[in-house]
Amino acid sequence: MNIHILSVVPELLESPFGHSIMKRAADKGLMNVTVHHLRNWAVNAYGMVDDYQFGGGAGMVMMCEPLANAIEELNKVHQFDEIIYMTPDGKVFDQRMANGLSMKGSLLLICGHYKGIDERIREHYITMEISIGDFVLSGGELAAAVVVDAIGRLIPGVLNDETSALFDSFQDNLLAPPVYTRPVDFRGMKVPDVLMSGDHKKIEEWRHEMAVKRTEERRPDLL
Repeated sequence: MNIHILSVVPELLESPFGHSIMKRAADKGLMNVTVHHLRNWAVNAYGMVDDYQFGGGAGMVMMCEPLANAIEELNKVHQFDEIIYMTPDGKVFDQRMANGLSMKGSLLLICGHYKGIDERIREHYITMEISIGDFVLSGGELAAAVVVDAIGRLIPGVLNDETSALFDSFQDNLLAPPVYTRPVDFRGMKVPDVLMSGDHKKIEEWRHEMAVKRTEERRPDLL
């Protein structure tokens, strides 16, 4: 899978993809993330990519020309399945969306900054708009990193145990059940007997019961 990210602050994305599971995905050749500096398509030698908004008001707006030129040039080479704008007023990202995007071949994520991007870019180039929650960040880079991480771990071969992602929270509209590891008895707090029983059918039944209970208590909206 190839993921391209268009940003005015590409330095913010150096760390998220250089470690842990995302680095493993890149090392295995399963996912390639390329970050492009929008100022490479700036309208002048000063690197201008934003301007004052028409009608007045605080905050700058990312201009049409740099974004359009960047999208068109990159799309000619990579033929993106989706051109995604990270924005607070987009559709809220969830596990189902991550599952769908993980099956795509090539994605372009555009990171907004300032007051956002010119609406004409959204109307004519963007195929999907994503929010990671009802709050505002300084820019779309951190949101893009969240989306890429959620997608990347679903690609077959990225996780050491390929079945692990199938039992994550939200995969079946349930939160994950409680998990335990050694020691069996920690300061008088013990692991539930069923998990030590060796009876896999009972263990799966217990896990499902706990997942339902936890979801009812914490996220009844999912049921």
